[in-house]
Amino acid sequence: MIFAEMDHPARCWDLHEEMKAFLSSHFSRIESGLQSDSWFWIFDDGEKVAVDTFSSMKYQVKSARAGSHVEHVISVLRLKYPVRAYPKPELEGHEED
Repeated sequence: MIFAEMDHPARCWDLHEEMKAFLSSHFSRIESGLQSDSWFWIFDDGEKVAVDTFSSMKYQVKSARAGSHVEHVISVLRLKYPVRAYPKPELEGHEED
């Protein structure tokens, strides 16, 4: 499910390294990659939150289920970036594991 979207003017590949450094300074375990899309997996309290550009040209915050882990990632992102949380999570074409 998609819970939020970042509002950033930069292209994802221009923002990837900055985001990687920022997220790494706030979370002890992240995985990331950059090819035609940028993606981050943040592992928080045994849960995975994805921040990626797979479904959009802007980073979206995704998780298999709602919870404090999603809210935590959104609140951290808001420390540096404008983030628009959706009033109701949106379904994605495929669900994250």
